[in-house]
Amino acid sequence: MSRLKGRKALVTGAASGIGAATVARLLADGATVLACDISGEGMAGTFNHVANLADPQAIALLAAAAESQLGGLDILVNNAGVCPVGTLEDLTDDQWQFGLDVNLLAPARLAKACLSLLKASSAGRVINTGSILSRYGDAGLGAYAASKHAILGFTRSLAMELGPYGVTVNCVQPGCIVTGMTRGMLENGAAAEYYREKSALKRLGQPEDIADVIAFLASNDARFITGQGIIADGGVMTHS
Repeated sequence: MSRLKGRKALVTGAASGIGAATVARLLADGATVLACDISGEGMAGTFNHVANLADPQAIALLAAAAESQLGGLDILVNNAGVCPVGTLEDLTDDQWQFGLDVNLLAPARLAKACLSLLKASSAGRVINTGSILSRYGDAGLGAYAASKHAILGFTRSLAMELGPYGVTVNCVQPGCIVTGMTRGMLENGAAAEYYREKSALKRLGQPEDIADVIAFLASNDARFITGQGIIADGGVMTHS
């Protein structure tokens, strides 16, 4: 396929899981990709950039790299994420702040740093990675759920701001996907079976399942979709 031929993309959290699958899919669709992660190991973009997105200065350097290496930007995929785990009683302020820095503030800061490039694009796209926890909560995941609720709200507001420039902004909301972040939990057979049974498709999600949705949202096929939270969870959220 070449539906993204000539497009220039930046993907964060690109060394593994959904990010790595997204880089591979965008490349397969013809895009030039700047991949970014906190570690260089595993990145396979056209260009690779190591950065800690909790650091605002690192974000400024990443945006500059997008301009210098890609020569512009059409597609921004804010995929990097962390999952602080703990009850309200146990979570520290540092854990709360780290979750917000990476899951919410980094996407906002990076979108801001790339605004001029996105506005100059004839097909600007911002795609944020949320979660089905953008819609509900769970014990021990208060910090994570709060940040993922916030990224959905940010997506909707930014869509209204950038719509007049022809830039769409959407949020993909994965369910239980087998990645480095979830593998430890899913190695418990009972946990994997629980999520399989909750799924209408009776299987766990794979990173490619989400990468395909991101590639669609980046394409001209999704040109009239903006401000949306797109749930990709195998049907988990269709029932209680």
